[in-house]
Amino acid sequence: MKMTIEVDCTPEEARRFMGLPDVSGLNDHLVSEMSKRIDANINMLNPEEFMKNWMTFGTGAQEQFRKFMDAATTRK
Repeated sequence: MKMTIEVDCTPEEARRFMGLPDVSGLNDHLVSEMSKRIDANINMLNPEEFMKNWMTFGTGAQEQFRKFMDAATTRK
């Protein structure tokens, strides 16, 4: 025997029915915090700024990046 039950409810109603906690406030806070951090660091997306920051690490970082790229492109 096969039975199908269709429940028509909102996500909020389903959450309450299943006894799950309301995390919408936490979600709003996390999204707000992420937006603040993205806005604060948006200049890092500028290629010139990115290269300037990357070059301050010296040749060690360049060599490590080259090895990373070699490993990523080499099939094993």
